Amino acid sequence: MFQPLIALVVASMPANAVEIPFEEYDLDNGLHVILHHDPTLPQVVVNLWYGVGSKDEVVGRSGFAHLFEHLMFMGTTRLPGSGFDDVMERHGGWNNAWTSEDATDYYSVGPSNLLQTLIWLEADRMDGLAGAMTQEKLDLQRDVVRNERRQSVEETPYGVVWDAMPGALYPDGHPYAHSVIGSHEDLEAATLDDVIGFFDAWYVPQNASLVIAGDFDAEQVRSWIDGYFGHLPATPVPERPAVPAVDRPEQAVVELSDDVEIPMTLMMWHTPEALAEGDAAFDFVASILGEGRSSRLYQRLIHTDQSALEADAAQYSQLLSSLFMVSAKPSEGHTIEEIEVALSEELARLAADGPTAEEMDRVRNAMQVDFLERLEPLRARASSLNRYRYLTGDAGYVQQDVDRYTALTAADVQAAAATLTESRRCLIRVWPDDAESDESAEDQGEE
Repeated sequence: MFQPLIALVVASMPANAVEIPFEEYDLDNGLHVILHHDPTLPQVVVNLWYGVGSKDEVVGRSGFAHLFEHLMFMGTTRLPGSGFDDVMERHGGWNNAWTSEDATDYYSVGPSNLLQTLIWLEADRMDGLAGAMTQEKLDLQRDVVRNERRQSVEETPYGVVWDAMPGALYPDGHPYAHSVIGSHEDLEAATLDDVIGFFDAWYVPQNASLVIAGDFDAEQVRSWIDGYFGHLPATPVPERPAVPAVDRPEQAVVELSDDVEIPMTLMMWHTPEALAEGDAAFDFVASILGEGRSSRLYQRLIHTDQSALEADAAQYSQLLSSLFMVSAKPSEGHTIEEIEVALSEELARLAADGPTAEEMDRVRNAMQVDFLERLEPLRARASSLNRYRYLTGDAGYVQQDVDRYTALTAADVQAAAATLTESRRCLIRVWPDDAESDESAEDQGEE
């Protein structure tokens, strides 16, 4: 009977130990290579992580990193048009990518006998994309991205929040002070030279980490990697300026309107960066407050008071600084102000009394199970190795990541909750369009 690899790994190791076995090395041009061998299935994953995200964009050119996620599939001189997808899919493979504030990750999955092709495809993009870039490709993908912005921000309920958040939370010039998807104005202003320059600066071996995971012969894989990537020149990565710590938002209250029927309130605070001391405690705070029917916000706002239709809490961990947020939507007959009071009271109660032993056990057990389940897919392990290396410099950080949660005490969680004060809070409210019009009319009538 088949058993998932992670179950086999955990069963063969000391209690509570978690490991993703790997070996790593660097090419002379700076490309970092991580090999994770797993012969359980005849499958391979190629995960190429570039250390560039929206944080690296210059003022007036927001959205470039995400735009490149699209341009990277537009073909090269050797493989024009949709050739990247066509070759892969013709042989049973598939691919995808994502872009964040911090990084851009490209991954391909396929049968083991497709591995050489997958490696060549990624090397060809790194080597030849800029030389094959045209105004026609830029115009096409710019329109695609602008349409994606309309669908995900402008035409999505409450999408205005994600557009307003960066400027409300971070000062001008901060790497996180603009959205990942960028603005229409900046995307329209992008020139072909801008795009090629961005690629030449950031999409280089020294700014990339390549994970090969799955069923492969390590010696053969090293030969392919050296042959396809080794000739690419070593290019220094642009120097990034130091980023001062941010503790308070730029705006305490932001009032927005959107084409929605129910108002929403969202409270946010700056918290420690991903995997830094204190980050894990806010994951516990978020789970205690907002995870499941036994959470405090559900019990107070939805079950007991019936003042909210939904309530949630989350810790959004990032490279330079993280965000903690709670949100809720009032039910009929209740107001935004009413649920904001309830949210604040629950935060204050956790800060004053701390979590119960039962809550600590529930969250710790749930997180450990979730952690292991998330590492079962080969693709997830490949991405985790790259993420750990990018955030900590250590691809094998998985056990230390687990230990962060194991070592947490109720006092740690209480101390984290105590930092979520009103003076450090950014409050964003989203009102239905007609509600704002009504309020405006009332204000005029009063005058």
